[in-house]
Amino acid sequence: MFRIKKYAAIDIGSNAMRLLITNIVEQDGKESQFNKNSLVRVPIRLGQDSFTVGEISEESISRMVDAMKAFSLLMKVHKVEKYLAFATSAMREANNAFEVVDIINKESDIKIEIIDGKKEATIIASTDLHHLLKTDKTYLYVDVGGGSSEFSLFSNGKIVTSKSFKAGTVRFLNEMVSEAVWKEMEQWIKTNTQDYDEVTLIGSGGNINKLFKMSGKALEKPLSYIYLNSQYAFLNSLTYEQRITELGLNPDRADVIIPATRIYLNAMKWSGARNIYVPKIGLSDGIVKAMYYGKI
Repeated sequence: MFRIKKYAAIDIGSNAMRLLITNIVEQDGKESQFNKNSLVRVPIRLGQDSFTVGEISEESISRMVDAMKAFSLLMKVHKVEKYLAFATSAMREANNAFEVVDIINKESDIKIEIIDGKKEATIIASTDLHHLLKTDKTYLYVDVGGGSSEFSLFSNGKIVTSKSFKAGTVRFLNEMVSEAVWKEMEQWIKTNTQDYDEVTLIGSGGNINKLFKMSGKALEKPLSYIYLNSQYAFLNSLTYEQRITELGLNPDRADVIIPATRIYLNAMKWSGARNIYVPKIGLSDGIVKAMYYGKI
C-alpha cells in the first residue's frame, strides 16, 4: 500500500508566524517519510508588543487575522487533512492572549493552543533526529526563538532532560534578558553536561539555519565553534543596514541574528562543544511528527 497524507503545523512565535505543510508518504513495510511541501513565514513580531507593553496591539491582531485567513485558504487548497496551531512565548505572556485566540478563531476558523515552555521543548525534542543522533554520543539540542530558548540533552539516543528559558532574541533587542537568566542558563548547561566526556550541539531556529546557509557547508556537516565565533564578530562589525544590503538578510532577521548567535556560542562554550549540527527542523516539524505519531 502506498498513500500520501497531508498535515500542517502553524507555529506562532515571538518573531514570526509559520505555516508548514508536509507530505507524509506511507508505504507497507517502510518507515513513513516526511517531505516538506510548503513553508510560509510571515514576520509579525508579536514579542515586540507582548514583552514591552504586555499585550498584543490592535495592529498586530489585524495582521495576525489576515495571516491566519491566508493560512486557512492555503491549507484548503493543499487539501490538508489535519493541522495544529501552537502559540509560544509572546502569546504566553500577553494579557489579551485568549481574547486574540477567540478573534482568530471567529475570523479564520483556526483554533490556536497556547503552549508552555516545557511542552514547546518536548515537541521540538520529539522531532525525529535518529539520523543525526549516534547512540554512543551526547548532544545538547538548542532551539533559539524570539521569546525563549529551549535546551534538551540527549544521551544514548534518549532525552535526559530539557528546559525552557526566557532568553529569546526579541527580548534581547528590548534589553529584557537579565544577568540572572544568563547565569541560570549557564548553570543549567554546565550542571547537566559535566558528567559527559564530549558534547555536540544540535541547533534549530531561523537564525542558525541562516548562518548555516551563509557558510555554504554541505548538509550533515557541522559548523565549528571557531567559525561561529568569527561570524559573530563579522556580523557585529556591520550595521543593521549593511546586514540587509550586503548580506541580503531580511529586515526582521538582520537584528535578531546577533543575539541568537551569542546564545549558540555560549551554549557551546558552557557545554564544551566544539561543533554544532544544523538539521532543517524546528517546532513546526516537531508538531507534524508528534501529531502523526499520536504524541499530541
